[in-house]
Amino acid sequence: MATTTDFDTIAAISTPPGEGGIAIVRISGDEAFEVISKIFKGKDLKKVPSHTINYGHIIDPDNGSDVDEVMVSVMKAPKTYTKEDVIEINCHGGIIATNKILQLVLSYGARMAEPGEFTKRAFLNGRIDLSQSEAVMDLIEAKTDRSMKAALNQLDGNLSSLIRKLRQDILDVLANVEVNIDYPEYDDAEVVTTKLLSNKAKELKVRIQKLLDTSKQGRVLRDGLATSIVGRPNVGKSSLLNHLLHQDKAIVTDVPGTTRDVLEEYVNVRGVPLKLVDTAGIRETDDKVEKIGVDRSRKAIQSSDLVLLVLNASEHLTDEDKELIKLTQDTKKIIILNKTDLDQKLTTDEIKQIVGSDESIITTSAIKDDGTEKLEELIAHLFFNEGIESSQNDVMVTNARHISLLHQAKDALSSVLDGIDSGMPVDLVQMDMRRCWDLLGEITGDSYNGELLDQLFSQFCLGK
Repeated sequence: MATTTDFDTIAAISTPPGEGGIAIVRISGDEAFEVISKIFKGKDLKKVPSHTINYGHIIDPDNGSDVDEVMVSVMKAPKTYTKEDVIEINCHGGIIATNKILQLVLSYGARMAEPGEFTKRAFLNGRIDLSQSEAVMDLIEAKTDRSMKAALNQLDGNLSSLIRKLRQDILDVLANVEVNIDYPEYDDAEVVTTKLLSNKAKELKVRIQKLLDTSKQGRVLRDGLATSIVGRPNVGKSSLLNHLLHQDKAIVTDVPGTTRDVLEEYVNVRGVPLKLVDTAGIRETDDKVEKIGVDRSRKAIQSSDLVLLVLNASEHLTDEDKELIKLTQDTKKIIILNKTDLDQKLTTDEIKQIVGSDESIITTSAIKDDGTEKLEELIAHLFFNEGIESSQNDVMVTNARHISLLHQAKDALSSVLDGIDSGMPVDLVQMDMRRCWDLLGEITGDSYNGELLDQLFSQFCLGK
């Protein structure tokens, strides 16, 4: 594990660019106090207690002029985010003042931080593991309360604890195998060892699968549920989008073909983040622009986790409606009979005869905002079971990298069992068990390579 002396001093703006009440310039490293002492006018920050905030001014040493009135947070190693000395300059929000302070910090000894470098140092200095590092970004990007709680759960180290318990159990069984091989006490030592490996591999597979069972919901919480609103023109797709968003985002008119392109918005539906896509009405058209939108709508259906198929309940089913039902037959969908405020000519029973009774069908009047609450409840129920509220403190796997590594670890255990069944020597079988141990270590960062770290932390925002 690296130590703080391996690193130079870095700095970056840790708040979003633009105008605001405050902005924060963060400095981390052994020379943090040397840097700030050259540009700060106020108390001697080297002598103030750690974890205090101190009033003063940032000055330009070249001419002694004040740059900004600031509050400087002082945090001394090792009880900091990076386990290094950390200085945070709280200045007035604004591009000019913030950049001027950053330039002074860089001019007097600090280096511009790379994306995610503060969190990378927290990992390399042993403050958090790799899965917790990734949870930091998940927390920043959380779109709902549920996704925030899932990220906090991982940041607290709950997933890490489970993974390390799995690795320790593997290590224990590998140690027993080595002892049995090197110091056999019985004639049937190999049989005993094989049985030990087999039982442990089966048990570990069950525990890993239990984690993987959470990954579908976890991925939805992290990345959002890709949801397409589809239907022929003028059935109320854009009105439905506006009601789910609780704002007039899409243009609503009585003119068919108003929506020419695919509109994307995130919306919080009962704690489920929906990446909501309002598609162009699907119909045959000679309009070149509208035709491009229709083609994109068809592609959106194929890439969606959920399709909201909107039909006009005030009209009989058309050939275009039937084509859409056929186009979405292999997708998870909710069929919405809209415009129930008008005389109904299309009933739920009629649709059930076509699509089957197992399909989810609801009625709405988007113009009166009637039925949208029921739709939200149905979406949440489809992807989160009734006990989700009581299980929010359970570990949930949300990260695609973790999911992939868990699948590979499970496959390695399958190889252990296959090797035992085929009569392979124990010393070869245990290699697959060791591989499982290494793969699980990649989740927490107990085993990693430099390229992996560079790739992961390059996805972080600057200043975190």
